This record gives sequence, structure tokens and C-alpha cells, in this order.
Amino acid sequence: MNRSLSIRSNKGGAASTPGPARKKGFSFASLRGSIQPELSRRLYQLIKSTNNLVSAHETAGRERETIAKQLSEWGEQTGDEAVSDISDKVGVVLSELGAQEEAYAHGLDEARGVLKTIRNTEKSVQPSRDAKAKIADEIQRLKLKEPQSSRLVILEQELVRAEAENLVAEAQLTNITRSKLKIAYDAEFAAVIERAEKQIILAKHGRRLLDLLDDSPVTPGDARRPYENGSAARQVLNDAEDDLKSWEKNAGADGYYSAIVGDDATGVGIAIGDGDAPGGSGIGGGVGGGGRAGGRETPVMTGAGGVHCSSADGGEHGPASADVPYVSATPTSTYDDSERRD
Repeated sequence: MNRSLSIRSNKGGAASTPGPARKKGFSFASLRGSIQPELSRRLYQLIKSTNNLVSAHETAGRERETIAKQLSEWGEQTGDEAVSDISDKVGVVLSELGAQEEAYAHGLDEARGVLKTIRNTEKSVQPSRDAKAKIADEIQRLKLKEPQSSRLVILEQELVRAEAENLVAEAQLTNITRSKLKIAYDAEFAAVIERAEKQIILAKHGRRLLDLLDDSPVTPGDARRPYENGSAARQVLNDAEDDLKSWEKNAGADGYYSAIVGDDATGVGIAIGDGDAPGGSGIGGGVGGGGRAGGRETPVMTGAGGVHCSSADGGEHGPASADVPYVSATPTSTYDDSERRD
């Protein structure tokens, strides 16, 4: 077990308290959404809303762990040996449920990070759209006012280059959008399944603990039978840990997870290990997040600006002209300052 069989083992330490809620108010960060490019504005808002959801689940996890500690401390002060032991063991289960909630929040945040790749690509495409539209408008204006202007030839050449640049950018955008959308939400749904199945495991063992508490009424003056289920309660927690480890092992054997690594522009990795590994799961272990890769990466940009677009049948179109400028898939950072998590 990755923690002791009692939640009271750190009783001497400072009591854990939920972190203060973040205050919301006017700031430069609150104006960031209004100055986003039109193309990326909606996804920016979605990512910000998901950040609030992540914070809510993190808070719920911390509250669950606080409640678990309070239950254990209350049971100890009742003076009833059976109530004291069972409440302590139930507190361990509740604390692990809180840890799973925080692990789920981490999985949501990983998926949110993948969506930022799409948003950043949208931001990089917007200038090429604007440049093409600006040149086209200038050509139309000159045709109306100065149809014989020598600038028309120059502008039409610039329009050809702008259209070629935009063609590359649009192809890159559609490929990245489809690939990352599948990866992000497949990881989120996998995290949902993981949390749900582990909660079921823990809840069933929690009910087993409650069955060990004799709640048959006694008449005044009669003494209750001595509590003899201490070893059975410890075994329930051991069984819970074994079931969580078995879940991890079966998930890995079935190919349920694969890390989001390699060419992924976000650098997001979802590591799943056993209960003894960092990020592994057991009682108190938690996981680093979960998710299958939602599909094979579709590389778009190559070399110094060439582009290969994979078709639905797996074939490739040829590279674009070497004169077409390179459009970056993402800015240097996938995180805006206003979105960094505390």
C-alpha cells in the first residue's frame, strides 16, 4: 500500500486545508480574450472554461481528502473501538477517492493542453488570411480608380504568393485540427472511464468496510461484543490496492493507453504505471492522467517550408513550392501567461 493503513499516521502534522479560491476581477488577462484573432477566439474561450473545470475538480479532490481526515479524527474521539477503526479505514478510502478526483483533473488539463495546439495554429493562420484579403481588396480598389496602374501587376504577383502561403497554412490547420481534436477528447474520455472504474472499485470496498461494523441495537445495560474485525478491515484496504493495481495492469495489457509523445507539438505525455512507479496507482498513488492516442499523427510541414498532406487513403500529395514561406504550427509557447496553472 502506498500509504499506511491509517489516515491518522500524520496526525502530528499541520491539518490540510483547501487552498484559497482564486479571486476573479478586472485584469489585463481578462482582456486577453477580446484581443484574440477572430479565428481562435472561440477555442480560446473553450480552453479558459476548461481551466475553470479543472480547478473545480482539484478543489473537490482536496475537499474530499479534508473530509476523510475529519471523519477519522471524529471516529477516534468517540471512544468506540469499532467506530474508531472503521471510520479511519473509510477515511483512507475517501482520501483515495479525492486523489482520483485530482488525477482526473490532471487528465483534463492534459487534454486542454492538446487543444492549445489547435488554437495556436489558428492564430498563426489568421495573418495569412488577413494578408490575402488585404491584397485582394487593394487590387479591386485600384481596378476601380486606376485600371491602368502599373501597381496592379505587382499586386497580382503578391496575391499569388499570398494565396500560396495561405493554402499551406489552411492545409496545416485542417490536419492539425482533426488530429489534435481526436487526441484531446480521446484522452479526456479515457480519464473519465479511469476515474469512474476506480471509483467503483473503491466504493465497493468502502461498503465492505461498513459491513464489518456491527450496528445491531443493544439494550441499556448490555455490553457490546468486543470488536474483532481489525484484521479484516486491513485486508479490505489491501484488496482495494490490489484491485487498483490489477486495473492498471489490465489497462496496459489491453493497449488501453498510449502516451501522447513523439511529434506531438504540445509535449504532453500521459504516463501510466503500476502502484510502485512514479505516477502509478495504488491506495494513495493516483495516476498521471489517461488516454489513448486518438489517431496517428499527421505531419504537415517538412524541411524549409515544404508540406506533405496525408490523404484519407494514406497517400501523400507532393510538396508545395519552395517559395512558399513556412507557417509555424505553434508559437514558441503553448501557454498564455493568463492560462498558467497555479
